[in-house]
Order: sequence, then C-alpha cells, then structure tokens
Amino acid sequence: MPTLVQEPGLLEARHREGAGSLQLVSFRLGPEEYGIEITKVQEIILMGEITRLPQTPPYIKGLINLRSTVIPIVDLRLRFGLPPQDPTEETRIMVINVRGKTIGIIVDAVNEVLRISKDQIVPPPPTVSGVGREYLSGLVKLENRLLILLDIENLFADE
Repeated sequence: MPTLVQEPGLLEARHREGAGSLQLVSFRLGPEEYGIEITKVQEIILMGEITRLPQTPPYIKGLINLRSTVIPIVDLRLRFGLPPQDPTEETRIMVINVRGKTIGIIVDAVNEVLRISKDQIVPPPPTVSGVGREYLSGLVKLENRLLILLDIENLFADE
C-alpha cells in the first residue's frame, strides 16, 4: 500500500481560490514544468507497489489499492512520448479526479502549489501543433520560467 505524503494546505488552498485567480499544482516531467488546477488533485502519494495489467498500453502501469479503492496508474512520461525513467526519491503519484473517475498519474516530482492570476495565462502559440496541443490549456508566464498548463479533462477523455 502506498505511503501518504502530507501536503500541507492542499484542502485549504482549494477553498481560498478567488474568481480572478487560479491555484495550480506544479510538477516536473523531465526538464519541463507543468501545472494542473488544484481542484482536480485529490492527493499526492509516494510511489508504491503497482499491480501490472496484461494487454494494456505501455503508459498504463497498472493498479493500486488506495484505502480500499482500486485506481489505475498512468505514467505521464510515457503518455507524452518521453523516454521511460526509473522512479527516484522525488517521483510521486498525483491522484486526480477526471470526469467522475479517480486516476493516479506518475510524475517526476511535485514542485509547489501556485496561485496565479488568470491574466498570466496565455494561449499556446499557433506554431505549436501536433498530437499534444489539445491537452494544453495554455502557458503560464512566471517570473523566470514558463509553466505548461494541462487540460487534464481532455488528456484523459478517451481513457
């Protein structure tokens, strides 16, 4: 059974979200930083034992039992076509809620909870095309970096 990671303020942060702002959980996949709306994130847990399933796509790592609920685990690196990587001390499973379903996604590291203004979000440039564009909500301009905002609903629409 996976060990829970106490993420201080996750629930409280959900309730403080204002109309002109948005709260995101930022995480890393390789060198890139991504964000998901905090309202989609149920919890963040340490990597644990995953039960493999036969004849599933490579990015579906299997199932875990999370407090008597069986949830599928998706390796987001493989889902995005990135090379596989062995889990590290920073690897986490983000348990998310999408369209009434609970799914775990494996990420390289969870960075922080950010509050951003909605005017910090810009649409992806028109030159970004291809298979991943429909999964992007936009780009978030931070002081010295860009964060890729994922549309997690679209990402798992066909699952």
